[in-house]
Amino acid sequence: MGKGGEGSGDGKEENMAAWLVSVNTLKIQPYQLPPLGPRDVRVRMKAVGICGSDVQYLKRMSSAHFVVKEPMVIGHECAGVIEEVGSEVKSLAVGDRVALEPGISCSRCKYCKGGRYNLCQEMKFFATPPVHGSLANQVVHPAELCFKLPDNVSLEEGAMCEPLSVGVHACRRAGVGPETNVLIMGAGPIGLVTMFAARAFGASKIVITDVNDHRLSVAKSLGADAIVKVSTNMEGVDEEVIQIQKAMGADIDLTIDCAGFSKTMSTALNATRAGGRVCLVGMGHHDLTVPLTPAAAREVDIVGVFRYKDTWPLCIEFLRTGKIDVKPLITHRFGFSQEEVEEAFEVSARGRDAIKVMFNL
Repeated sequence: MGKGGEGSGDGKEENMAAWLVSVNTLKIQPYQLPPLGPRDVRVRMKAVGICGSDVQYLKRMSSAHFVVKEPMVIGHECAGVIEEVGSEVKSLAVGDRVALEPGISCSRCKYCKGGRYNLCQEMKFFATPPVHGSLANQVVHPAELCFKLPDNVSLEEGAMCEPLSVGVHACRRAGVGPETNVLIMGAGPIGLVTMFAARAFGASKIVITDVNDHRLSVAKSLGADAIVKVSTNMEGVDEEVIQIQKAMGADIDLTIDCAGFSKTMSTALNATRAGGRVCLVGMGHHDLTVPLTPAAAREVDIVGVFRYKDTWPLCIEFLRTGKIDVKPLITHRFGFSQEEVEEAFEVSARGRDAIKVMFNL
């Protein structure tokens, strides 16, 4: 995975991929796959979603501290059908429908050995430079990171396991459970899947905030107990905290910030009860100015989230049993042509009524 390059030359069907070549420029070009290792599988991509980080790479050639320095295949939310298996693969077979976990850890470092492989410093993650992504006809990936989908779970839902994993990991880190009152900052795609996960983990009441009326109405229709419209104005924090606490109607045990701005974290810290916890998921700003001292005086814990670990089996089980339904989040679908790829990213970047934009290959 991620070791391929441009071109083919092997006489077989030419593998095409969406390459990020410069700011605001994506081109469908040949993508040569790496050799199939004994523990690898070759997967024909069938569903690939667009993530906010994909849009950031397109607009800025960077996301957080990751910088694209040479052409890179984009995409990491994906599912497909296995077309070839390595000689040592026993758990999967040709024709199996699978969801792919996009990060390959080293398996040797202290984080991997300690069970926190998402923090591995040698992680090779789809579409995180310089590693190529999965918006391609085919990819090669370790079999252990390909999870078989039940018959009643579609390939699109399989691709949605990636963003859903962020919500599941956040709920684990935050400690969401029965009788927990949860505040979620941000009703974008990650805020919505976090809401789904919190409910599946047993949260008794969920309030969600956003600056956008449409996103709030979607959140309400999908199960939020209450919604609160907020602003980007820092001076409005105190008043909005009162509104949020009134909407909850009880102590806010946990707040999960899926936006990651100074305003949202300040609101989260002030709204959460003494002895509660705030979980930071979003990375809207690199540096935040927040009221840490008052939060510390009330013993409000702060935990961070980076991607996820060991989430695919639980996500698939939630989908299989119907405990979580991600289908309403897929608002736009596109094929895999140059014109459609460009249009899909424009729709995703524009936002408005778009939640999850999905490619059907």
